[in-house]
Amino acid sequence: MSQLCVRASVSGHVQGVGFRYHTAHEGLKRSLTGYARNEADGKVTVMMCGKEENVRALLEWLEQGPPTSRVVDVTYEQVEWQAIDGFSIR
Repeated sequence: MSQLCVRASVSGHVQGVGFRYHTAHEGLKRSLTGYARNEADGKVTVMMCGKEENVRALLEWLEQGPPTSRVVDVTYEQVEWQAIDGFSIR
């Protein structure tokens, strides 16, 4: 099982709807570390690190997001491993 970190950018109606809170909850459920952060352009950046299958599962969840959101697009890239404690909302 390989470990990896992925940074995703989620666009759509994703701010002001609990998106970061739900993302952190879903990340913790999958034993991932990372963060969810609002950006000035209206997107949410999600950093996730952990087992590859768990990262892929969170990426799949991000395609829909919580029921309160409307995800239009998710782009992501693998980044260098980072040791992050927990899954935070920034």
